[in-house]
Amino acid sequence: MAVQSLYRRYRPRRFSELRGQDHVVRALRNSVINQREGQAYLFSGPRGTGKTSTARILAKVLNCESPVDGEPCCACASCLAVEAGTSYDVIELDAASNNGVEAVRDLIDRAGLGSPGRHRVFILDEVHMLSKPAEAALLKTLEEPPSHVVFVLATTDPQKVSETIRSRTQHLQFHLLPMHDLAEHVRFVVADAGLEVTDAAIEQVLVQGGGSARDTLSALELVVAAGGVAQDSVDLDEFIEAIIDGDPARALAAVAFAAQQGRDPRTLGDQLVRHLREAFLTQMAPELVQLPVERAEQVGAWAQRMGNGSIVRSMEAIGDTLIEMRHAPDARLLLEVSLMKLCSLGDSGDVAGLVARIERLERAVATGVTATPAAPPPPVDPTTGRAKLGGAARPASDTPRAAPEPKLVKPAASKATQEVAPTPTSVPAPVAANASESPAELWPQVLTSLKPLVRALYSACSVSSPTPDTVVLSAPNAVHQAKCNEHAATVAAAFEKLTGREVGLNVDVGDAPKDRSAAAPRAARAKVASDEIPHDDIDPSELSDMPVVPVESALDRISRSFPGSKVIDEGGAK
Repeated sequence: MAVQSLYRRYRPRRFSELRGQDHVVRALRNSVINQREGQAYLFSGPRGTGKTSTARILAKVLNCESPVDGEPCCACASCLAVEAGTSYDVIELDAASNNGVEAVRDLIDRAGLGSPGRHRVFILDEVHMLSKPAEAALLKTLEEPPSHVVFVLATTDPQKVSETIRSRTQHLQFHLLPMHDLAEHVRFVVADAGLEVTDAAIEQVLVQGGGSARDTLSALELVVAAGGVAQDSVDLDEFIEAIIDGDPARALAAVAFAAQQGRDPRTLGDQLVRHLREAFLTQMAPELVQLPVERAEQVGAWAQRMGNGSIVRSMEAIGDTLIEMRHAPDARLLLEVSLMKLCSLGDSGDVAGLVARIERLERAVATGVTATPAAPPPPVDPTTGRAKLGGAARPASDTPRAAPEPKLVKPAASKATQEVAPTPTSVPAPVAANASESPAELWPQVLTSLKPLVRALYSACSVSSPTPDTVVLSAPNAVHQAKCNEHAATVAAAFEKLTGREVGLNVDVGDAPKDRSAAAPRAARAKVASDEIPHDDIDPSELSDMPVVPVESALDRISRSFPGSKVIDEGGAK
């Protein structure tokens, strides 16, 4: 004989046993005490929050032989029949499997019949699954039901219920249970049922339940069947740390470990979105977080490191991937690609990548720390000599990780000093030492001290120094030369600051020299491209005067390739 499930064994029998739904209990008890019960109710809320149980309690108290303060006695014949599911006064219909118009018409015909009790209660579960003809058939009866009939409609998606039906019911919304109420209920069930469960297992059960009493008790049953201890589970924080650290390999290892544990990629993606949502709520609305206190503090810590913008982008990316998974032959591949993109978002050149880098710099300036603790390598399997799959998700030891010393970041220079400002990693040599060097040798230092726009403009020029006090820059073309001349004073000032003497600057047009002096601009451009150059703000007004270079069309290129040819029909031959 099968053992009754915990969520059925500990189903609430009275309003006072309902947890986390005080607003619903208060409204229903007062209506029963004052004999002002409604003829149609709509119970909506997430699964496992007590909608059907509340409907049955309401049916019991409406037909109870001796109710007390709006509560059923749970001892009379009517209450026991309702609990056993044999009462003629209570009719339950699952609208998910009986959503046709014929099923609703049969229900309406039965509503006109008499019943042994004072009221006849019809409970329609998942009412949003009714077809349009079935809703139309139900509508008239909801508007003018017999005086002894009470309808209770339950749904997890009230938006799909037609407005005409909602307007004819009293809508009561059920919420996910607060974590402290759910923890108290779980410990009561463990004690009352004589179960042996560790505290760590209870915490794991609460996280898996996510505020749903039924889901939490189902998870508790599974833990009890496995010995009452916390099981090896996929650590969702591993994915988050991979995104924060920009480590695609770590994310792929976590996906592989989840697959070994039997996790479906779609379920894993859904759990990641929920996990990111909890992190977002810790920053924006902590009172809505459905996590234990200690766990909420941990999630809030990495959410602060990740930033709200990155959290939202990650939820959007994984959410789009979940939609694509519906018709994908390999759902795991889509999830892995999505995580790899999120881990490498700062390396992309699109708008999302630029925004990610800006947010990273802003957080670094705000906290004064740019170095992120590097993830230690995963433990090695001694039998194969290779890294354990998912090893980072399950550390081999509890040895605390030593974080590297933080690297302080100086605030960005003001606009007045951005024209010529040495970078933190490229400090110019003292003027006395630079005085003996030729201007061409100082060109890399000059280039790195310029504003980004000016630096990019002069990076295409080659440099030579005919005399110790003159510099000649060769631009690739006349248009480039004209733009360089607009900022020549800035470059000359940079030379003067480094050498301590006035240096003449001339910009001409010519090919890059082939001698050793050409190595200087190439080294400067390489240095500019490195991560040591800070990303300064660019004034959009500086972009307005850039020349528009005409683009040669394909037709012009073909005509130039065939001299003397003539275009007969530019729109295409008939």
